[in-house]
Order: sequence, then C-alpha cells, then structure tokens
Amino acid sequence: MIIDFHTHIFSPIIRENREDFFNGEEAFKTIYNSPQARLAGARELIAAMDEAGVQKSAVFGFPWENAEYFKLNNDYVVEAVDRYPGRLAGLACFSPLSPAGAREAERCLDQGLSGVGELAVYGGGITADVVQALEPVMAMCLGRNGLFMLHTNEPVGHPYPGKTPNTLRQIYDFVKAYPENRIILAHWGGGLLFYALMKKEVAKVLNNVWFDTAASPFLYRPEMYRIAGEVVGFDKILFGSDFPLLKPQRYFKEMGDAGLSPDQINRISGLNAQDLLDKVSPDDDL
Repeated sequence: MIIDFHTHIFSPIIRENREDFFNGEEAFKTIYNSPQARLAGARELIAAMDEAGVQKSAVFGFPWENAEYFKLNNDYVVEAVDRYPGRLAGLACFSPLSPAGAREAERCLDQGLSGVGELAVYGGGITADVVQALEPVMAMCLGRNGLFMLHTNEPVGHPYPGKTPNTLRQIYDFVKAYPENRIILAHWGGGLLFYALMKKEVAKVLNNVWFDTAASPFLYRPEMYRIAGEVVGFDKILFGSDFPLLKPQRYFKEMGDAGLSPDQINRISGLNAQDLLDKVSPDDDL
C-alpha cells in the first residue's frame, strides 16, 4: 500500500482567483504568486494518485490568517474526503496564531477529519507564543486521537519561497511541550531527527514524532532516507510528495538509489502511515 501523507488541495474559487486571496495573506502570496506555482483540486489529486499507484493521501489546504479563507478551504477538504471515501484522510488547516483555531479544529474533527495540519508560521519562527497559542488545538487533537502536522524546514542552506526562520531549538521545544500528541514534522523536521543520536533526552522527546519526506528531492541527497532510518528508525518516516509540487516517482527512485530494502520502502511508503491513521478515532466516536 502507498499512502501519500503530504498533499495540498484548494477549492475552485481559490484556484481560479488566487490574486483575490493575496490581500492580508503574505505567505500565500509569496508561495503562489508565480503562475508556475500550481494549485490543484481533489479531482486532480485522485487522478495523480491513480497514475502513481497511490491508494490513499492525507490532504489539507493552507494555514490562512483569514478565518473565512481557512473555513472555505477546510470545507473543501471535508467535501473531498466525503466524495472519495477510503482514498483521502483530511487535516484541518489554519494559522497557528488564529484565535479561532481551536473552534475550527473541533468543527473539522466533528466532520470526520483526522487531525490538524500542515500548520505553519511562514512569517516568523515557532516562538513561545506559537507554542502557547496552540495549546487548545493540541488538547483537542489529543482528546480525539487526532494527528498534528507542523511545517518545519532546515534553518541553514539556500532560500526558497515558504522557507521560515524557525530554529531547531524552536522545533524541539514545541515537540517537548506536547509529548503525548502524535506529531508529524514535515520536511524531515528541518534536520532535528539527527539529534536523536545524542545519548540523553532527545530520542525520548521524539518518541511520538514522525518525519515526512515532502520536498526531499529538492533538499537532500538520496542517502537521506537510509541515514534517517538508521537514526530514528524506518518506522518513523512517512512518504509525503507535497503534491502538486513533485510526483511520487521521484521519491521512490531516490529510496531505491539510497539502497533501502523492500521492507524499508514499504514501511515508508505506506505501512507507517496506515498505522497512524488506524489509531485515529472513528467518525462515530467523535
């Protein structure tokens, strides 16, 4: 089974009128201002999944600042999950600093979504204010067995649209603040995983943390898969394509180039994700 744990979709009104959503949304404008930056819908995602042999995808929108925008996008994700049962698992997305975040998380979980994510603070780091603001959201996810995905990126190297000024200390402090939550750190956790090699504390703090591979072909050499698996365990890595950014085949080729065994590839490509999703509360228990 192949499960893509990192995909983005947008409603038709956003896809067809993206410029109308730039005002007050600097992060969205920065990332999607270029016409080459694709905005895709649920139908395109399902077609891409069928082409690549992906059975299921975790899907979400964008961490909008405007509550009307994130409700619009989250409603579209809910509709997509309902339209393609068994193919999509949805996450609720909104600005981590939004005062309406907890209510929106509850609303979306009530409608059958599997958690919250990919939340991001594109204009700043994952500060103490962000950690505190997300306390009710994290409590909501924990109480519902919901998943939580956080956008992270490496704090060094080349710049690119959407790269945040987060630090490894900030990512670590966030995870440490919520040890019982099941947290997915997008984009390899910005490299935080390497500190699991330390003899004290870090490996224990990362016990309930998984790392997705989104955008890896743009960021790391193929051996990243092997090294990461040796450091944190191959059961802690989730394949994520960052659809529509890259096709799954790029990732699978790099896993092969890294010399991973079939069992290791199967774990990364879907078994780990299925284990996570199986523990999410069924809809009738929400």
